[in-house]
Amino acid sequence: MVVVDGMQGGTAATQSVFIEHVGIPTLAAVRQAVDALEDMNMKDTVQLIVSGGVRTGADVAKALAMGADAVSIGQGILMALGCNSNTYVQDDVHYSAIEDYHRLGTAPGYCHHCHTGKCPVGVTTQDAELEQRLQPNVGARRVQNYLQTLTMELTTIARACGKQNVHHLEREDLVALTIEAAAMARLPLAGTDWIPGEKLQG
Repeated sequence: MVVVDGMQGGTAATQSVFIEHVGIPTLAAVRQAVDALEDMNMKDTVQLIVSGGVRTGADVAKALAMGADAVSIGQGILMALGCNSNTYVQDDVHYSAIEDYHRLGTAPGYCHHCHTGKCPVGVTTQDAELEQRLQPNVGARRVQNYLQTLTMELTTIARACGKQNVHHLEREDLVALTIEAAAMARLPLAGTDWIPGEKLQG
């Protein structure tokens, strides 16, 4: 298998120069990876897994339609677990984590301090005290709800495209809404047959 991780991934556990300046958009990365596998006649032999900015069922549908076999979800799962929440749950009681965020110099919703190991809600830490703030039963229920919702969104989109299986989604089910997206994905601009960078027919 090949895993392509586009620059829209939400990692905070790396240097800011890496986050801001390394990588290409996931949309462009998927198209290049699919083209490479097709050029080598390996498309049905090597599985392509797409990561980086995959958060909703619509994101999954687009990745599958572009040629991915599967997706990997990072930040969406962390958020479902309670990442960046202003509270944490212990013994069925909600406690505020706002002061812990302030000590890190940040606030709920803007944390991105995974690399410090001082996660105020216990998601990304090995600190024995902070680990207790992540309750597996609460986190598991939230992750299950998130994945069920994502799956319902994905199957709804597939049905709207007339597909019985989400893996039947294909490029022909997509159009791009901007010239930039059309050029990166080599898809027609919505309402036209025009793919930027390709010669017009006739």
